[in-house]
Amino acid sequence: MEKPWLSSYEKGVPTTLTYPDLTLSDLLQNSTRTYPEKTATNFVLRYMLGGRFTVGGKLTYRQLSELSDRMATALYQLGVRKGDRVAMMLPNSPHYIITFFAAMRIGAIVVNINPTYTSRELQHQLSDSGAETIVLLNLFWPRLREIRSETPVKRVIVAHVFDTLGFPSSLLVKGAQRRTPEWVDVHPEQDIFFFAHLLEKYGPTPPKVNVSADDTALFQYTGGTTGLPKAAMLSHRNLVANTLMIASWLVNGKPGGEKMMAAIPFFHVYGMTVAMIYAIYMGAEIIIVPSPRPIDNVMNIMQKERATLYPGVPAMYIGIINHKDVASYDLRSIKACLSGSAPLPMEVQEKFGQITGGRLVEGFGMTEASPVTHCNPVYGRRKAGSVGIPFPDTDAKIVDLETGEALPFDGEAQGELCVRGPQVMQGYWNRPDETALTIDVDGWLHTGDICKVDPDGYFYIVDRKKDMIIASGFKVLPRDVEEVLFMHPKVMEAVVVGIPNPKRGDDTVKAFIVPKAGEKPTLEEIQEFCKLHLAQYKIPREIELRSELPKTTVGKVLRRVLLDEAKAKQAAQTNG
Repeated sequence: MEKPWLSSYEKGVPTTLTYPDLTLSDLLQNSTRTYPEKTATNFVLRYMLGGRFTVGGKLTYRQLSELSDRMATALYQLGVRKGDRVAMMLPNSPHYIITFFAAMRIGAIVVNINPTYTSRELQHQLSDSGAETIVLLNLFWPRLREIRSETPVKRVIVAHVFDTLGFPSSLLVKGAQRRTPEWVDVHPEQDIFFFAHLLEKYGPTPPKVNVSADDTALFQYTGGTTGLPKAAMLSHRNLVANTLMIASWLVNGKPGGEKMMAAIPFFHVYGMTVAMIYAIYMGAEIIIVPSPRPIDNVMNIMQKERATLYPGVPAMYIGIINHKDVASYDLRSIKACLSGSAPLPMEVQEKFGQITGGRLVEGFGMTEASPVTHCNPVYGRRKAGSVGIPFPDTDAKIVDLETGEALPFDGEAQGELCVRGPQVMQGYWNRPDETALTIDVDGWLHTGDICKVDPDGYFYIVDRKKDMIIASGFKVLPRDVEEVLFMHPKVMEAVVVGIPNPKRGDDTVKAFIVPKAGEKPTLEEIQEFCKLHLAQYKIPREIELRSELPKTTVGKVLRRVLLDEAKAKQAAQTNG
């Protein structure tokens, strides 16, 4: 097929790669053999004494591998077997990396769960995935306890932030956490285990389990192209392939010499693949940041730890370049940054480069592709508004929405983006019909995004076929929010859209509501109600009360009309 993008590859990027039959566990073991005493994880919680003392902890590759093997032994002894699902409800922390690779070692399947999920959202994911084991931070226990009886969960492993910290950080963090109102004491009960105790109890000799590259490694929940929550099944081969593609793209990546700023969440497939798996493959030091907020925290850590790589989302970079004190920070250690999840204006890329001396480029991906499929050349030609060119061994085309015929790469024709490559998922868990709708018989993944392609092979996202909203770098399914709004006693009808926010580079969740007769719900009322049922980033930031919603003749709400009206109002306010 026509691949004009190959001529746009920068020097050093191969057009094709060799993919060995490796599992994700093999990647950690290989780096441990090569860099046993190099720092693998640098868990930064806070600085004291003007930055001379760090509250946190470091693990070498040898230590990380041993702890992961201990956890693998523990999981197996607790009854976890190959193919069993292990849910992880954890912030960025050593616990996440230890548990992830432990599961990989014994052939278990990780189910990533957003730690901000409410009990309702948690219950759906645990039940749908069939997860019988969950590893979670003690602070999240009350949400699981509320719905545990409605899930398949048989065993709970409770982690504490200070589990892997050495003295005196462990004592400082333990004391500080116990004094916070968020602290949760979890008492030993049947089938409740403690992360630290398991690491002490079991040795680093997990059983030998025959795990192949084609085995499923991950259930990653997504709205996909139809907006219905389901698990994309990603194999070891899918994730290893995408990792090798990323490594080939970052031509100046130095094995054993990089410092990866892990401020995007590992439970998101983008953060998991780029900030964790790729870093492990490269023998990099992972600077673990539990929370990127406020942005000062990221800037301070970046400066003090001398991070060289920083994958993120536009809101992060926009926050940095617009920070009032940015000139007082030395961020010149940064070499390269990949941005995804939302459009990244070229002026942001250029301004960030001026501040850091590094290169910031926009890419594109989706959960079903492990996730990266496209990216602008890091040191080659970036094009404004483009998500870049396909990775090595990644085929891409645009097709007519009606006929399905391939369209020309002339910079004018617009069609649905389809991709094909070794990083494309195995399918959706227990959703064969959805899988068939998304991946055709020739292996093409239909993304649901409307694109155009210029003659050089650069792709431009011009619209979403689906109604997905991107808020704070996360996908928000309008249906998820709408279902909660319909539960409100004052709401008769509701529809949710994402209003582009040029300052943040993502969307603002806005709800259009038709109240019940005689009612007039306020934004505060709606938000307080939504907090009971939705993660924070899904809660509408704006509402508009209407007497009716625009609909088709068959009664379908015209979401696009509402979005266009909101954009026009936004533009008028900006110009006014």
